[in-house]
Amino acid sequence: MAEKMKTRDEIEAKYKWNLKHIYVSDEAWQTEYDRVSGRVNEVAATFNGRVKEDPKGAIRAYFALQKEILPLYEYAFLRKETDNADPVAQGLKDKATRLYVQAMTAGSFLEPELLEMEESALDALAKDPEMTDYDAFLRTVILNKKHTLPKEQERLVAMMGEVMEAPDAIFTALSEADMKLPPIRMPDGSEQELTEGNYSTFIHDRNRDIRRQAFQNLMTTYRSFGNTIAGTYGASVKKDQFLADSHHYDSARQAAMAPLEIPEAVYDNLIEAVHEALPTLQEYLALRKKALGVEELHLYDLYVPMVDGFDMKLPYEEAFDLVLKGLQPMGEDYLAKLREAREGGWIDVFPSRGKSSGAFSAGDLAEVHPYVLLNHNDNLDSAFTIAHELGHSMHSFFSNTHQPFPKNDYSLFVAEVASICNECVMMRYLLQTMTEKKAQAYLLNYFLEQFRTTCFRQTMFAEFEKISHDMAQQGIPLTKDSLSAKYYELNQLYYGESCVVDEEIAAEWMRIPHFYRAFYVYVYATGLCAAVSLSEKILSEGEDAVRQYRKFLSAGCSVPPIEALKLAGIDMSRPEPLRKAMQVFRETVDRMKEVMA
Repeated sequence: MAEKMKTRDEIEAKYKWNLKHIYVSDEAWQTEYDRVSGRVNEVAATFNGRVKEDPKGAIRAYFALQKEILPLYEYAFLRKETDNADPVAQGLKDKATRLYVQAMTAGSFLEPELLEMEESALDALAKDPEMTDYDAFLRTVILNKKHTLPKEQERLVAMMGEVMEAPDAIFTALSEADMKLPPIRMPDGSEQELTEGNYSTFIHDRNRDIRRQAFQNLMTTYRSFGNTIAGTYGASVKKDQFLADSHHYDSARQAAMAPLEIPEAVYDNLIEAVHEALPTLQEYLALRKKALGVEELHLYDLYVPMVDGFDMKLPYEEAFDLVLKGLQPMGEDYLAKLREAREGGWIDVFPSRGKSSGAFSAGDLAEVHPYVLLNHNDNLDSAFTIAHELGHSMHSFFSNTHQPFPKNDYSLFVAEVASICNECVMMRYLLQTMTEKKAQAYLLNYFLEQFRTTCFRQTMFAEFEKISHDMAQQGIPLTKDSLSAKYYELNQLYYGESCVVDEEIAAEWMRIPHFYRAFYVYVYATGLCAAVSLSEKILSEGEDAVRQYRKFLSAGCSVPPIEALKLAGIDMSRPEPLRKAMQVFRETVDRMKEVMA
């Protein structure tokens, strides 16, 4: 049963992140904000129109300014994430966003002016030993030459940055602060508050009526805002299309993937491999239906554990201890850093009123440490979330430690590999140590759910993103009805053979925040495929594999992401890792059948 949502003040300090590690107070933030604000125009005044005279100085000044702005933005962003209704935090975030946009606008001359240089001079600059810290940046500048606009046009696009963030900001304000969900009526007649933050608890509840209420209350509420959300999301898609068209890309998807040096075939290979595995998914769903003993399997039945009588109640402290045990193969120094995260103000643990739902790791601040947002719910899923987000944090820590600032930010394509690898290593530990039959069934169920929610569900999301952007490119209106119809069709494809595809699911696309960061969700699925292989290498090969893995974690963006994974022994440019992961899913379904028999 979900507890009453606490206010921020009711949560102990040790379970809240410590933003004083960035700035000791809002006043200190403001002082630094005032100083850096003056630096923005200074850089533009010094180098705008004169990059060819001193390209090294211009590049260094540009990155130095980014490094100064980053803590201002991160502090304001994190400050707001814990209470989206706090007007002071909203003000800080707005000012930080405005400063960031001003800096992007002021610095928009850099790439166009670099590209005005002779090709031989630009190549020489990229190979200059003095510019080693910036060679990855210069590599992408050269790569994206044909997609970079003339200087004044890039400046105009950069000036639109704050406006372009509006759809995401509007959606966040609506879903996290303004939208109120109907409460859940419990078996004893009492009511429990339903929020995005605690929805996971209700949808995992063994009481089917509670699951149904949570599902219907959430989806119907979003549907009641359908026209507003469709307009907001439609604006986001059109923004993506505008940026793609204006920069001479064939599509918004290409515009998202090409700068990351990821072939579009990776996206298509993923969808193809997952479609090939849909019959195995149907077997798993049929097994779930039988295990739950229901005449019809509804979509709100997909999250409750299939194994009755084996609940793993894991309060935060116990969950963290379990993570430490499960990740022992990663090395003692790795574990020591996790302990530091636990005690050192890195983590904001529990749900509270106004706090953003979900979980994330913000690891951009090389001179501080990563920050992790959780919404812990005392269950195994939340324990894996700890492992997942700390995987992101350790990826950031190693990249920040081994790469200079211009090369420490790793690609989105590899962003999910370290997090899911942590989950896979932890799962192997649990399967080896918890040998009782019911525990095995429970864990296998959880592992299968990783595949269903990370490979299948995220690939379905990726398909929806492609469909919605194709619609916009073809001039088809993005309305509540048209988007909901497409989303419902996808659910029929993925689940319809074995499930009742409830009509409410047509509105689920309205609640997915990742859709406002287009063509990102596919990396969850490709990340799991890579992580499955990496975790097996670590557990079977030991220290040698861990050393290889550390090279990947430490690479940042010093090499293209496909090459970074090759450092750890995985080649994601080929379809084999995807099909290998689907084979592991097949084997896990078979193993689950044996255990449950």
